[in-house]
Amino acid sequence: MTEAKGQVVAGQPEAVDVKPPPERLYGRQRGHPLRPRQERLLDETLPRLRFPLDKAADPASVFGQVPEQIWFEVGFGGGEHVLAQTKAHPKVGYIASEVFHNGLCSLLNKLVPVEQEATAPLPDMLRLWDDDARLVLRALPDASLDRLFLMFPDPWPKARHAKRRFVHPQNVELCARVLKPGAVWRVASDDPTYQAWVREVMSAQPYFEAPEPATVRPDGWFPTRYEAKAIAAGRQPLYWTFTRR
Repeated sequence: MTEAKGQVVAGQPEAVDVKPPPERLYGRQRGHPLRPRQERLLDETLPRLRFPLDKAADPASVFGQVPEQIWFEVGFGGGEHVLAQTKAHPKVGYIASEVFHNGLCSLLNKLVPVEQEATAPLPDMLRLWDDDARLVLRALPDASLDRLFLMFPDPWPKARHAKRRFVHPQNVELCARVLKPGAVWRVASDDPTYQAWVREVMSAQPYFEAPEPATVRPDGWFPTRYEAKAIAAGRQPLYWTFTRR
């Protein structure tokens, strides 16, 4: 990476000197024009599943039953990973964040039948957030999450994009605050620039154990469409498991 390094403090990891993350979202919120069914999903279904930010101080209270753990996914894309995790762990309270409307619709389409957007029963243990994930993370109490996921994020491949990447020194500190000791943060990427950036940032922080990534998807990790596209294109995904110290 071309970003300059900060000064080394005795006994501490070398800091990564990068501009603070911007207080705005980058990237598209919509792709192709939405169809009527998709518009209904956003207008009628999403509000019934939206995470209530005013209750973030007590996140366990937003679910239909008291969760055994609370997990958070940043940028769920088409929602395949969300559905797989919630099906495999029905007693976990799952907060899934995504700003791209087509991705939100992809997940919502799998949750409710046609013509039942406003009435179909919804998962008790799933809540969605359709804005900047950091807004929820900042509002959550200390040590309130048991697991965090960042699966195949947008690569932002240019050096000037570093401040836009979710793996950012300030965001790492934010994630460390909300994760319990021993909690894990899973990160997967197929982009070489992002992979190098994750190594650089995570080797320079004191909050997480940061072993070398796996090159084959570990047990308990579920596939996504982005992983499949990467492998089909000949790119090598890496799978990190960072553990909160």
